[in-house]
Amino acid sequence: MKRSISLLIAHLLAVPALALPGSASAQTGVTPGYWETTNQVLSPFPTRKVEKRCIRPADVAKFMQGPSNHIYTCTYPTRDIAGGRIRLAGSCKTRDGKPVSVTGRGAYTGDTFQVDANIQTRIGGFTLPVHARTTARRLGDDCPADPDLSRD
Repeated sequence: MKRSISLLIAHLLAVPALALPGSASAQTGVTPGYWETTNQVLSPFPTRKVEKRCIRPADVAKFMQGPSNHIYTCTYPTRDIAGGRIRLAGSCKTRDGKPVSVTGRGAYTGDTFQVDANIQTRIGGFTLPVHARTTARRLGDDCPADPDLSRD
């Protein structure tokens, strides 16, 4: 169960971290390039995962749509991203699961990002508050030739 919670949290945070504007200017998406992302669950079950990924110009729109894939669908009715600050509030759910409340606050620059998230998940009829953090930094313009780094 600890592993499934960690995987859910890591997924919920990984894509939003890269879906933010790359600068406080008029830019509307991440700056393409090579990124390193650290996803941490701070409580109740501490975990840490570091990933490196390539974001190509054609991938930016997908990241800007938020974390949705064949496992999770997320919606953020509150999504304020401006002036180097971010505020998110919404929910994510699996195909057969109930929505999980997600809120987040953070800051970003052109090459860095940090958001702290609070997730209210239900396990066995109990609400389990989870505190998580994602930090990301752009490593450079060029991505390695490894094709596994180009997909999420």
